[in-house]
Amino acid sequence: MFKAVTLYTNKLKQLKGFYGNVLGLNMLEVSKDYFTVAIGSTSLTFRESVRSAFYHFAINIPGNQFTLAKHWAMERVTLNREDGLNEVYYPRFEADSFYFEDPAGNIVEMIARRNVDKWSDFSMDSLLNLSEIGVTTPHVVEVGEQLQDIGIPISGHVEIEANELNFLGSGDTYLLLVPPKRRWYFSKHLGETHPLEIELTKGERLILSEEGKMNIQ
Repeated sequence: MFKAVTLYTNKLKQLKGFYGNVLGLNMLEVSKDYFTVAIGSTSLTFRESVRSAFYHFAINIPGNQFTLAKHWAMERVTLNREDGLNEVYYPRFEADSFYFEDPAGNIVEMIARRNVDKWSDFSMDSLLNLSEIGVTTPHVVEVGEQLQDIGIPISGHVEIEANELNFLGSGDTYLLLVPPKRRWYFSKHLGETHPLEIELTKGERLILSEEGKMNIQ
């Protein structure tokens, strides 16, 4: 579902070092005010902003590489914990996840789908695509209806819940639509509204404003 995603940060230099040197992602473009890395079939851009910002996003990896990926991550970052545990199994998605944060406070999840295998050592080639993008907005219902209007289905709920976590998408890719001040799982961060841009594989562009309004092009 996600072809390209743009997030904003006031810690561009730190993030460029983290994603390029610590994690070793392939840099597609580098400029003084942005950089773009490859995450499987998705490109992720961080663009410089005067405001601090943080987001939640998840990366799909093969299910049989979960343990390898976790060991790889623990050599580079500190894993986040929830109730004393640094991993979780989601029965609904048949997937295992672990979480960590980058220097800007972005909550990064690696989610291993048990129905996907890759027979090799874990490496950056194991990253399949961006799996989830958190969209925090005070206009949850309005934005949810806009997304459904362009064919992105709600999953798990009958209708958009204004005060809950809403999954919109299918298969292994979802937009996570949430209101501000809801705590992100495996973190101490309460959700904040920050601008972002998403280009879908179908061609639409989703542009979230600083106020949380969605413009679909």
